[in-house]
Amino acid sequence: MKYLCIHCHFYQPPRENPWLEQIELQDSAYPYHDWNERIAAECYAPNLAARILDEQHRITRIVNNYSKISFNFGPTLLSWAAEHSPDTYRGLIDADRQSQKLFSGHGSAMAQAYNHMIMPLANSRDKKTQIRWGFEDFARRFGRLPEGMWLPETAVDIESLDLMAQAGIAFAILAPHQAKAVRPLGGAEWEDVSGSKVDPSRAYLFTAPSGKTISLFFYDGPISQAVAFEKLLDNGEKFATRLIGALSDARTWPQLTHIATDGETYGHHHKHGEMALAYALDYIETKKSARITNYGEFLEKNPPTWEAKIFENTSWSCIHGVERWRSNCGCNAGRLGWNQEWRRPLREALDWLRDRVAPLFESLGSTLLHDPWAARDAYISVVLDRTPEVRDQFGQEHFAGDLSSEQQVVVWKLMELQRHAMLMYTSCGWFFDELSGIETVQVIQYAGRVVQLAEELFGDSIEENFVERLAAAKSNLPEYGDGAKIYTRYVKPAIVDLEKVGAHYSISSLFAPYGERADIFSYVVRRLDYHTGDAGRLRMAIGQARFTSKVTQDSEVLTFWVVHFGDHNVAGGVQKSAGITGYQDMLDSISESFARVDIPEVVRLLDKRFGEKTYSLRSLFRDEQRRIVRTILSSTVAEAEAAYLQLYGDHAALMRFITSLGTPMPREFTAAVEYALNSLLRRACSAEELDGERIRNLLREAQGSNVSLEKTTLEFLLRKKIDALAVRFAADPTSLDKLNDLRNTLAIVKQMPFPVNLWSAQNYIYAIQAGLFQRTRKRAQRGDARAQKWVDDYLVLSELLSIRVR
Repeated sequence: MKYLCIHCHFYQPPRENPWLEQIELQDSAYPYHDWNERIAAECYAPNLAARILDEQHRITRIVNNYSKISFNFGPTLLSWAAEHSPDTYRGLIDADRQSQKLFSGHGSAMAQAYNHMIMPLANSRDKKTQIRWGFEDFARRFGRLPEGMWLPETAVDIESLDLMAQAGIAFAILAPHQAKAVRPLGGAEWEDVSGSKVDPSRAYLFTAPSGKTISLFFYDGPISQAVAFEKLLDNGEKFATRLIGALSDARTWPQLTHIATDGETYGHHHKHGEMALAYALDYIETKKSARITNYGEFLEKNPPTWEAKIFENTSWSCIHGVERWRSNCGCNAGRLGWNQEWRRPLREALDWLRDRVAPLFESLGSTLLHDPWAARDAYISVVLDRTPEVRDQFGQEHFAGDLSSEQQVVVWKLMELQRHAMLMYTSCGWFFDELSGIETVQVIQYAGRVVQLAEELFGDSIEENFVERLAAAKSNLPEYGDGAKIYTRYVKPAIVDLEKVGAHYSISSLFAPYGERADIFSYVVRRLDYHTGDAGRLRMAIGQARFTSKVTQDSEVLTFWVVHFGDHNVAGGVQKSAGITGYQDMLDSISESFARVDIPEVVRLLDKRFGEKTYSLRSLFRDEQRRIVRTILSSTVAEAEAAYLQLYGDHAALMRFITSLGTPMPREFTAAVEYALNSLLRRACSAEELDGERIRNLLREAQGSNVSLEKTTLEFLLRKKIDALAVRFAADPTSLDKLNDLRNTLAIVKQMPFPVNLWSAQNYIYAIQAGLFQRTRKRAQRGDARAQKWVDDYLVLSELLSIRVR
């Protein structure tokens, strides 16, 4: 038998703010909110509905790639998807169920060591917890026990394999150069296979020091390399042919061709890569060149008859072993003239921090928990579900007695300290070229969260010593200096406590009122008292509320006062409640001064009541800050827009004349016409009903004036318009009016001088083809005039969406 398996490792660096547990706005991902959202749209979702095209580039089939490949998703990425891309998340879970039907009960999804830590560089405790958390996270999400586990960067050592085997993991995937020697089971002599000489067509048994065993698959290196870096995905048939070519009639045993790459290769790194994957799988199945399988099924049908030894401390992305994550080994992203000497002192600083807090964690934890480290291993249940019921169950199993609510907060802080002490070792922090890069800053922020919690819990001053060690890590960019300066610049301002949440709440409440209860990222706010006032241009809010962390359960009643002086000038203060009497006294004195519009007195009272703990718009979390700034700027932007539109309207004929002469347009005119035409196009593309003639005229004007269109924005607006109409039609697919609304809008969109992504609409319309279309077509054949009209319009709609109707 000849078998084929394609493995995809899907993973993104954690991007969540460590204090808010959410990803804040990332401008570089525009028009999406953040890079997770963008890559989900470019890769994760498209692989759920990959297109197979005919010679005219029409869609003939839409298939779920995940159900026919082997895949793993990083647990932190799945956590994001469950909340922010639920359709994709559900599709992944469903694909695993589908694969079990295809592959003898073996699901294609694999687990992963939890937060992409380089396992050979981790201590034994962290290795154990990473495996436990990855195992439990997978079981919770996929509803079954994992058979395989992905090692981040395929970084491997014997202890990690031993712990995986002890946890019940059946197999792992490694690169061919990580195989050291092989021999038949029961054989005497080991065969040296260093230098990637291992035969990747079979599974190998690895026996760990504990006596437990785990199977290893060494993927085909050259084909994997070609997929990732040599544009093999440019053509699906060539991809299929290359895979089939690795099978050999000379082999007398059941052989497996298998490759492994980053899953993002299929759609994000390589546009339309998911289509090449779908075509290749379909081509191989149609030609019956090999049986598509996954590792679990192959292992059941073909247990290892050979065993292997490995090279420890090796990985798939560093030719020097695992040095990329601890030294200036030469592996980098290619920026010339830079070095990565910062990697070693960064790791040493984090190691110091981990080892500094570990005995303190154990000492304090032992007073509240039966076994602090066992509690940490089990804490994944709370990470996955922070409901009171799950917390109670955790407490019944691990609390050393009946703990007060204050003591329980201490426990949750201890657990979060350890969670972030692992998150700070996420591999991406060392992978790239520069200390000030966003991935490296992210791991330093995780460390900052560890420092904050440690100082709250243990009372020790840890930050100063930690920052001193960070100073040894030097940036390649003079403006960033070293790790200490980066900590001061990026970590200190990001640190959040309950008072900072109070500042965000109070300031933002002036621009968008909250209800009795408000959820602000990982915090919940319950309003106790709230008053607003206006006096001329001044607006104010004063009140009390209880602020509670959903993560640690830490809670405090805070008093706040905020004043908007106009434009961007906002000042406010937050402090712990001084009781009902103190709050009432403050309310009376502030209200009196505010009513007199005595600005100097208002400022003096702010300073008197809150001292240095005052806040401004800079204190807002990024998404809300951006929204409020847009609100403040809206009238100014509207004035500027009106001025540009008037200038363009008054002098459009003159501008056209200048353009026709080939004379360079004055910069003032160029700015006006470009802004005006793009503004008018944005309005036209956002209208309730698209005016095709109006849009065509504006496009002709833009072309004649050599205006650069805001293609990204316009495409996104039109895509959302089409998606909304497609959803509307899919909810009532027998409606001719809704069908024609979509059809007419598509006819306009297809005339745009740039492509519009119609992926979502195609999915909805394709799904109708097998059911409603066939039933309606039969009615039309029996003489039903309305059914015939619907069929005709559906066929036109399908043609506009490049869907071939069978």
